[in-house]
Amino acid sequence: MESSTTAAIVDALTRAIVEHRLHPGTKLAEQKLADHFGVSRTLVRQALFQLSHNRLITMEPSRGAFVASPSIEEARQVFAVRRMLESEMARAFARTAQPAHLRSLREHVAREKAAVQRGDVSGRTELLGDFHVRMAELMGNEVLAQLLGDLISRCALITLMYQSSSAATHSHEEHEVIVQALARGDGEAAARLMHEHLLNVEANLAIEHKTLPPQDVSLALAATSP
Repeated sequence: MESSTTAAIVDALTRAIVEHRLHPGTKLAEQKLADHFGVSRTLVRQALFQLSHNRLITMEPSRGAFVASPSIEEARQVFAVRRMLESEMARAFARTAQPAHLRSLREHVAREKAAVQRGDVSGRTELLGDFHVRMAELMGNEVLAQLLGDLISRCALITLMYQSSSAATHSHEEHEVIVQALARGDGEAAARLMHEHLLNVEANLAIEHKTLPPQDVSLALAATSP
C-alpha cells in the first residue's frame, strides 16, 4: 500500500513537472506535500528520493527539495560524449546484429511511434531514450547500457521540457532510418546516421532557457492527487 502511494506521488509530481505546472526552482516542501496528498512526510520523503534519483528534483542540505533547473550546457556536454560512444556502437551493432535483435529494435520503434501519436510526452521521452540503451543491451554490453542510461538521464528533464512534438516525431523517424541501415549491415551508414541524429536532437533542445517564477505547489498539483 505504501509503495503504491509513493508511486502515485512520484507520478503526480512527474506529470506536474513535465506539463510545466511546476517550474524549475520551485521548492517542494515535505509538509505541504504531505498535507496535499494526505500522507505522512515519510512517504513524501520516499517519493522525493525517487525523483532525485531520476534527476527531476535536487535535494539541497538544510534547504530541502527543488524542481531541477536543467542546464543546457550540461546537455551539450552529454551529447558530445554520446556522439563519440554511440557512433561506434552503431557501427559495431551492424556487424553483429542477429535477426532477433533487429526484431526487438523494430518493436521498440513501433512503441515509440504509438507514444508520439497519442501525445504521451513522458512516455515518448522515455522510449526515445531507451532506444539507445536497448541497442547496447542487445549487443550484450551491460557496461555501455548502464553508461548510456546515466548519460541520457542527465538531460532527461531538458528533453521532457523542451522537446516539441514535431521534434519527437523527427527523432522517431531517424530511429527508423538507423534500424534500416543496421538491417542492411551497413555499419558506416549506421554510424553516420547516429551521429547526425544526436546532432539533430541536441539542436532541437539547445534553446534559450527562460527563467520562470516558482509556483504554488498545491495549485500545480490540484488535479493530480492520487
